[in-house]
Amino acid sequence: MRTPPIALTCGEPSGVGPEIAAKARARLGGALPFFWVGDPSHLPQGTPHRIIHAPAEAAGVPDEVLPVLRHDFPAAAIPGRPAPENAAAVISVIERGVALVMRGEASALCTAPISKKALKDGAGFAFPGHTEFLAHLAGVKRVVMMLACDDLRVVPVTIHIPLKDVPKALTEELLLDTIRLTEDGLRRDFGLQAPRLAVAGLNPHAGEGGAMGHEEMRLIAPVIARARDEGSVIAGPLPADTMFHPAARARYDAAICMYHDQALIPIKTLDFAGGVNVTLGLPFIRTSPDHGTAFDIAGKGIAEPTSLIAALKMAAEMAAARSDR
Repeated sequence: MRTPPIALTCGEPSGVGPEIAAKARARLGGALPFFWVGDPSHLPQGTPHRIIHAPAEAAGVPDEVLPVLRHDFPAAAIPGRPAPENAAAVISVIERGVALVMRGEASALCTAPISKKALKDGAGFAFPGHTEFLAHLAGVKRVVMMLACDDLRVVPVTIHIPLKDVPKALTEELLLDTIRLTEDGLRRDFGLQAPRLAVAGLNPHAGEGGAMGHEEMRLIAPVIARARDEGSVIAGPLPADTMFHPAARARYDAAICMYHDQALIPIKTLDFAGGVNVTLGLPFIRTSPDHGTAFDIAGKGIAEPTSLIAALKMAAEMAAARSDR
């Protein structure tokens, strides 16, 4: 039985999404089957493409041609200048992609970057980002964001909130749910039977016995102990400044971090171009390139598809792992 192709949503058409989709197809050819959902008029001029009417038709498209599941937009895509009237269509493409993967017509969902501001300004988008919107569409209470590359996987417990709000946002329930969802995702989608986790402390030196903060003793350590009692292979709380050198990374499969930059700085330092954003906890596979719309270089032909290609490859690997289970 042929594995369904991956659905790649167009994201913000005035960003680099259409350009990197075309470049990804040119580099990957038919080796990794995917189709693009968007308005073909938004693709770079001269992009070889073919309109398909159902995902299954993507398999019959020549390797050098991008299969396009057409989704018309009301306005042209002007590089670097998102059109408010296109915002609702961007949202609609995401909804369509989710419907396709939920029905099994696509094996995974890969999403090109969106502009949250453009969606809010043009369509009243009420979600902090892609991840939260996908969780809403899937009807799940909580998901986690994982950033992954060949050398590191990181999961921030809190994401897009001010640093001053992190201590009060950290709760036992949130940390334990993050640990459980990460473990489940590593088993189901990455084929790890006994995943090893490392948990960072919140404060410098993981609080140094209370000298630099009490969150480690009061909250983080008790949750780790509970997770161990449930069978988790887990270390911590660990000082974040010693968790990411090569010898330390060899001791775990994913690092649980307390806030956004604690997780993203190390992975973007190790592999800025090849990082992949993965959402764990959804009933379907979702990956995304680990960069934004890049309005400053949109339309100039210089955007690199490296992270998108990594996201497509990881989606395919995760789909295979889930199928094997």
